[in-house]
Amino acid sequence: MNLHLALTHPIFKIISQSAAELGIDAYVIGGFVRDYILERGQHKDIDIVAVGSGIALAKQVAKNIPNRPKVQVFKTYGTAMLKYEDIEIEFVGARKESYTEESRNPIVENGTLEDDQNRRDFTINAMALGLGEANFGTLLDPFDGLKDLEAKIIRTPLDPDITYSDDPLRMMRAIRFASQLKFTIESASLEAISKNKDRIKIITKERIVVELNKILESDVPSIGFLLLEETGLLEYILPELTALKGIDEKEGQRHKDNFYHTLEVVDNIAKNTDDLWLRWAALLHDIGKAPTKKFSKKVGWTFHGHELAGSKMTYRLFKRLKLPLNDKMKFVQKMVFMSSRPIALAQDVTDSAVRRLVFDAGDHVDDLMVLCEADITTKNPKKFKKYHNNFKLVRDKIVEVEERDHIRNFQPPVSGEEIMEAFGLKPSREIGIIKEAIKEAILEGKIPNEHEAAYALMLVEGKRLGLKKNEV
Repeated sequence: MNLHLALTHPIFKIISQSAAELGIDAYVIGGFVRDYILERGQHKDIDIVAVGSGIALAKQVAKNIPNRPKVQVFKTYGTAMLKYEDIEIEFVGARKESYTEESRNPIVENGTLEDDQNRRDFTINAMALGLGEANFGTLLDPFDGLKDLEAKIIRTPLDPDITYSDDPLRMMRAIRFASQLKFTIESASLEAISKNKDRIKIITKERIVVELNKILESDVPSIGFLLLEETGLLEYILPELTALKGIDEKEGQRHKDNFYHTLEVVDNIAKNTDDLWLRWAALLHDIGKAPTKKFSKKVGWTFHGHELAGSKMTYRLFKRLKLPLNDKMKFVQKMVFMSSRPIALAQDVTDSAVRRLVFDAGDHVDDLMVLCEADITTKNPKKFKKYHNNFKLVRDKIVEVEERDHIRNFQPPVSGEEIMEAFGLKPSREIGIIKEAIKEAILEGKIPNEHEAAYALMLVEGKRLGLKKNEV
């Protein structure tokens, strides 16, 4: 099969010419070939295998590009990388690999193209296109990757038990590809993942998170998370999620399975936002329910304070997985902590409650509404419609209140300096009390968010605290 139309970009002719000048064979392999056949759009990463030195080929290619791009060399791995226009091209010498039990870093020897294809993770990633004059665009597919693409199957070229034990990150990659491509993992491969799940412990948290993020960014993230749970990997990576699994029953009263509910919420939010961190918030929004679950005869099952518990757990989870502990984590924490607020508010949409919601959520109030709308997973069409109509009322009220009261990113109309000047104060507790009284009065709608009204209230509060106005 010839796929020369896949190689119309000028870079392929340059690589072909450079390989001929060095007297070596070169091939495009992996994701570029797979995604071209799947018609998944332009690939910005290209992997080139040289039967010889990949580093030498990269340097020769750079010489043949007019602006001579810089070649990054990674001697430890025998690879090199350069950028051409907006494409990143990685070069590697064909090799065969062997592994030790303690590490996923292989012992590498020079090899043939066949050796290199044998070491690939999946049949769909082992397909190569020739770049030589005689085989330009010819598909080399020793493991029937093309058939697996057509059948939508994830399968390893060699024994899956060895493939996953050698490099356990491949287990995460199998599940990630299944999630991204909506493919099925072949049964022997799925069994091998379950069998080797404990091997994931030798993989760094950073590598695991890269794959987790790609699963979360897929169109239907639940595909990946259900596979992680089925194979036992999720228990190791995110035990906070597996703790939500199951339904307890006492005295005829049951609660919903919060694990499957969470996955529905994540799928719902994936339809409405590409924001990775908002998707993380959806994934974690109910993790506080496992430690706060209680039963009483009066009210049945309760999860009091699960939002606060969940927000604290979010920090510990991010720290353990080596996720960023910056504003991204704080955003997820805030969304988890506030995740029930609009639901409660939707029952009684008052101006003061909406003002408080906007004040507390700030710039993220729209994200919070997206999360809460995704949290509606009822199968009852009447309830579903009612909840969405109520959230529309909340959204409309947010716009109305914001236009009138300008609460988002609220700054008190009277500053601390102004209070000190008015009463001849030094920094003190009284200033905080007055500012808090002004904020509360604005949020409750007792005074407008304006300087004149706030200044008048400042004088009243100052008098109540026994302060005397400075007479100038």
